[in-house]
Amino acid sequence: MAAASRSLGNLLPATAPATYGILGFSCLLYIVSLLATIRTNGLQPPGAGGIFAIFGIGSIDGNVLTRFGMSYPMPADLFEPWRLVMAVFLHGSLMHIVFNMWVLMDIGPQLEELYGSARFTFIYVATGIVGYLLSSFLSNRPSMGGSGALLGLIGVLLAITTGRRSAGMQMLRSQVIRWLIYLAIWGFLARGLVDNYAHFGGFVAGFGLGKIMADRPPASPEERNRANTLGWATAVVVIASLAMMMKGLIQSGG
Repeated sequence: MAAASRSLGNLLPATAPATYGILGFSCLLYIVSLLATIRTNGLQPPGAGGIFAIFGIGSIDGNVLTRFGMSYPMPADLFEPWRLVMAVFLHGSLMHIVFNMWVLMDIGPQLEELYGSARFTFIYVATGIVGYLLSSFLSNRPSMGGSGALLGLIGVLLAITTGRRSAGMQMLRSQVIRWLIYLAIWGFLARGLVDNYAHFGGFVAGFGLGKIMADRPPASPEERNRANTLGWATAVVVIASLAMMMKGLIQSGG
């Protein structure tokens, strides 16, 4: 594991490697799913008219999203739990991934510096999974995107800044409140386009983790070992989910 960590560290940026890793993996999945959509349907114009046409640019075909791991209402996700993981990294259109990655790059590096790369990776994936679990139980439609995990990061920020009076924490809290206002307005205006259940589940999970996890990098060998265990366990879960998705693609001939 130590050798693998050093090897991966040489390939990733020295600052916020986990954030850039999530960004790169999400963008790679979007590009591959877009190419699969083009191969299946060709280039299609946006389906909606007016201002909402912009959200249809670079849209991914629903069948492609299904094969790549979009989350579905229960019991589908119960029989294919890897969807709860892959859905965190999938996106349905160009604007969808651009907006989500913008939020990630705005708040991700700060949290990664605070918690360390291993625990940050765990927080992102775990809160995303919790968001899709709630959505799978309560929603009646499929869903995908990193917004549940991003709300998880915002929940963590809200938890650690609550009651803190330092200038740095107050600045972070202002940033959190700004994003919450933006996302609340967007969730109200685009209720048919966003998964508010996944948003709420991710946010609550993040707030809970922010209250129980120490908001500082690991300070002792024991803490570093626990953090590395969380990070590697998360990586194994993501790799296993990716393998299950690829197995399904091979079996379906797609």
